[in-house]
Amino acid sequence: MDVEIELEIPFHDVDAIRVAWHGHYAKYMEIARCKLMDKVNYSIVEMEESGYVWPVIDMRIRYAHPLIFGQKFKVRATLTEWENRLKVDYVFFDAQTNKRLTKAYTIQVAVEKTSGEMQYASPPILLQKLGVST
Repeated sequence: MDVEIELEIPFHDVDAIRVAWHGHYAKYMEIARCKLMDKVNYSIVEMEESGYVWPVIDMRIRYAHPLIFGQKFKVRATLTEWENRLKVDYVFFDAQTNKRLTKAYTIQVAVEKTSGEMQYASPPILLQKLGVST
């Protein structure tokens, strides 16, 4: 399962040489991940309402080519793991040329909201939303 979003680098996201500051990539990934989870009807609000929060516990980014001011780019977010954790892979690419610019991933785990205990398997509600279990 995946989604693809298109964004444009605004001036307030760039440094003195008009390159997107590396920290903003997490924001772009978050936008794509939220769209992905909306697609399965398990948004951040729905996660919390189901009794779980899903903090990001690991994030890796491989910057191959910079994003620059005014550049239109796409982020493809793909859900690649869901049984024991959520792993989302991301690919950033230029909107005009389709040149791959950056690869990344995030890993989230379910934490029971009231107890604060990490779950070692994804809760049934996630599997139901994904249509992989009842």
